[in-house]
Amino acid sequence: MEKTAFKALVSGMVQGVGYRYYAAREASTFQITGYVKNLPDGRVEVFAEGSREDLDQFLEKLRRGPRFGFVEHVEVEWLDYEARFKKFSIEAGY
Repeated sequence: MEKTAFKALVSGMVQGVGYRYYAAREASTFQITGYVKNLPDGRVEVFAEGSREDLDQFLEKLRRGPRFGFVEHVEVEWLDYEARFKKFSIEAGY
């Protein structure tokens, strides 16, 4: 199975609504490694590595967002797989 990676910048009402915890919980349902963190401009950054199939499904979850949030836009940059992480974690933001 081909592995790949992406960096996503999520905008909307995504800070203070549990988005990072939502992303980490959703990542745990797939074989995905990486991180999620808040950015100072109000967006959330997600870096994820795994199979293309898992990442596509995870991306759909990121676009949906948590119950009390609102995702306006998800900008995705596909990257080469580098096995940079052992797990998916919530990183301290700015």
